[in-house]
Amino acid sequence: MKLIGPFSQILTLAHIDFKGSIPDQALEVVKNGGVLVSNGHILEVGNFDALRRENPLVEIEEIAHKSVLLPGFVDCHTHTCFAGSRAMDFAERNAGTSYLEIAEKGGGIWSTVSQTRNAIDEDLVTLTENRVNNFLKKGITTLEIKTGYGLSVEQEMRLLKIINTLKTRSTVASTCLAAHVKPRDYEGTASEYLIHLEENLLPKIKDLTNRIDIFTEKSAFGIAESTQYLQNALKLGFTITVHADQFTSGSSQMAVKLGALSADHLEASTDEDIKILSQSETVAVALPGASLGLGEPFTPARKLLDAGACLAIASDFNPGSAPMGDLLTQASIFATFQKLTTAEVFSGLTFRAAKALNLYDIGKIGTGYKADFQSYLTDDYREILYHQGQLKPCNVWKMGILI
Repeated sequence: MKLIGPFSQILTLAHIDFKGSIPDQALEVVKNGGVLVSNGHILEVGNFDALRRENPLVEIEEIAHKSVLLPGFVDCHTHTCFAGSRAMDFAERNAGTSYLEIAEKGGGIWSTVSQTRNAIDEDLVTLTENRVNNFLKKGITTLEIKTGYGLSVEQEMRLLKIINTLKTRSTVASTCLAAHVKPRDYEGTASEYLIHLEENLLPKIKDLTNRIDIFTEKSAFGIAESTQYLQNALKLGFTITVHADQFTSGSSQMAVKLGALSADHLEASTDEDIKILSQSETVAVALPGASLGLGEPFTPARKLLDAGACLAIASDFNPGSAPMGDLLTQASIFATFQKLTTAEVFSGLTFRAAKALNLYDIGKIGTGYKADFQSYLTDDYREILYHQGQLKPCNVWKMGILI
């Protein structure tokens, strides 16, 4: 057992609800705070001096500088396992070439699929692990990583195995996105490809992941065929999430109807979509990195929160549409355009994002939660978003261990 502190401020997020808008007055700020930790979990949070008096024999991990403590961030939507670059795509988009035109010329998702397939396992492991460790330095102690750049039974299983064997100190949740797009080297239709996955991939990966995703969009898979695919995944015991409403609306309603853990993107969601999402337990995941990378509108976060939805914010880190991969910077910019309170941003980066991964023991600093947290060199928590991602964590703890 050890006592970590003192911190100028601790933002516990302990008493904030999962759904709806949040005024900053709802933030619980513990001043001159300390965290009592045992076996990787939090025993108690409170005044550092009081906790020290009450536990005279406890080991002290003393913090010598003024700092603010937050829960570790949870990035619940990334495509971190890939090889190669799409810098050419980015330059061409900025020069006026459309996403579809780039894909038809051999760029787009298929470009990354080709580069990832050609990478040897050792190189792909190193690339992915380095990225995950970079996330950790930025305070992200839990992140999701999707497949989707293999697009064959063998390659998708390969990527899942690589993700699951990462030797990082972060918690990694794997998701199978074999239904990213229909691969160019598959001779059948999009519907036939999904049936192929249902019969030949999903039964083989139940020990590798419990999460299935699909990109439901005109350029990928339609709502009807996506529904059938996800229903079959549910029958096999998987949980599901959906790339929804990125360019056209309607697929978020499918996600809600099927009981998906989350509907991610939502840039094209209508007022009706927002209403249905807000009345459900499906987490609305905003991906501002994709909006910045593609020059598209942001997810209507303000409307979602005011309607009562559970809003999470994730990076969508990928080589095509969201190459920045800096979650805090993206969230800070997103907050400016959507007029999000500090409490809404931090909640969307922590326990609300954890809900999208079906995790309920992370994302808050309170008794019983995992001791995953991060500190910043400031004595005012408002400075963190104010600097728009330029103020980085000075310390990160995973399961109570300083990394």
